[in-house]
Amino acid sequence: MHETLLRNIKAWGAELGFARVGVARIDLSADEAHFLEWLQQGFHGEMQYMQRHGVKRTRPAALVPGTVSCISVRMDYWPAAAADAAAVLADESVAYVSRYALGRDYHKLLRHRLQQLATRIGAAIGPFGHRVFTDSAPVLEKALARNAGLGWIGKHTNLIDKDAGSYFFLGEIFVDLDLPADEPASAHCGSCSACIPACPTGAIVAPYRLDARRCISYLTIELKGSIPEEFRRAIGNRIYGCDDCQLACPWNKFARPSEEQDFAPRHGLDRAALTGLFAWSEAQFLAKTAGSAIRRIGHERWLRNIAVALGNAAPAQEVIAALRARADHSSALVREHVLWALRQQELKRSTADCGPQD
Repeated sequence: MHETLLRNIKAWGAELGFARVGVARIDLSADEAHFLEWLQQGFHGEMQYMQRHGVKRTRPAALVPGTVSCISVRMDYWPAAAADAAAVLADESVAYVSRYALGRDYHKLLRHRLQQLATRIGAAIGPFGHRVFTDSAPVLEKALARNAGLGWIGKHTNLIDKDAGSYFFLGEIFVDLDLPADEPASAHCGSCSACIPACPTGAIVAPYRLDARRCISYLTIELKGSIPEEFRRAIGNRIYGCDDCQLACPWNKFARPSEEQDFAPRHGLDRAALTGLFAWSEAQFLAKTAGSAIRRIGHERWLRNIAVALGNAAPAQEVIAALRARADHSSALVREHVLWALRQQELKRSTADCGPQD
């Protein structure tokens, strides 16, 4: 019965837009040791939620009593219509937004699809114990996805599928069903370490070891206060997240563009001028980020991040004017980063003025 059910679950998942569906056993004891050591090193920074629930993150049955198996799914997000990532990163006048965040917030979309899958299972077998997750609770999702055969955890700590790269979201359904488990994925990074030097801030401190405190995604999204000055120049024009380690990964030559229209770029955020975004009022920010993952950082941090990017831009009157317009902002956090950016602009202008003369 369960073999037939598993085949049906995978077929239903495909119909719902999941690129891969697998089933994992829930023993994560080896991953738990690695995770606890990572916490002990303080690599989680201000993300206190990473340790708040103790070992519930690594013990699914402690989080949801009765859990026996985990249905793990993958949904590709790379937006085919987006401007070329490398070209955007090379243009100091425009903003780089991590490609996963250009469209609709994935949390609601995946959660809805997962619930639809759970509903179909219930319609086939009757009521069963389950709970749906999409980056929404203490779940060690990459380890579970690896155990479900969806890919291996690369040296940059992202999940990689040898047939599809790493540009995808993960979701889970914890179930009280003893489903046949898939074979865990084997690792295929080999001697490649392209992702490690690709990180602008050196956040990948060793293979399979990420210091989130140095990661641009953490600095621009999770960190609530001031961005340490030592990392500001390396941030470049990245105003929300970072894809550099994935862009450097050779396996992403197999990445598949998403067929989900909800992940297509909105409001031109795949290549928007920094000065234009910096001029958004809070009302404009809220309106233009409605339904987007970007909204979670709020307008204050949005301005903080863009101020850093403007400081890193080539010196221009338009940039200086945009910064000066925010120099007396009500937020001390914004004012601090604007002042830093203006100093960077002045330094670049003075350096250019002192350059070789004809």
